Amino acid sequence: MASYKILLADDEAALRFLLTETLAEEGYELTEAEDGAQALAYLQEQPFDLIILDYMMPERTGVEVCEWLRGHANPNADTPVILLTAKALDKDRERAKAAGVTQYIVKPFSPLQLLDTVEELIRRDAR
Repeated sequence: MASYKILLADDEAALRFLLTETLAEEGYELTEAEDGAQALAYLQEQPFDLIILDYMMPERTGVEVCEWLRGHANPNADTPVILLTAKALDKDRERAKAAGVTQYIVKPFSPLQLLDTVEELIRRDAR
């Protein structure tokens, strides 16, 4: 299996650890960001195969990061984005969709559910 690069941006260290362990075990290469500003810095520096963003982060929200990503020239402008969030309202989903989020996952979720979504998006994007 080719090594796919994933950016994981979430301000919760315990969740980052859990998801990094789960995804690394499947052979994915993870880069971690602890806030939206750090995520933007990584997104400007290097290409990723998939981006996982938390909705509510310091500095910039996941939606703001995605808006920037889709609206500016960068190596990740077309990369699939998964948004993790505790916000389950329709207005939040609509804002995320308008920002260019590919998949919306509401917390709490199973790491295996996330893994299935990651694999589906990477396969779809590889075609």
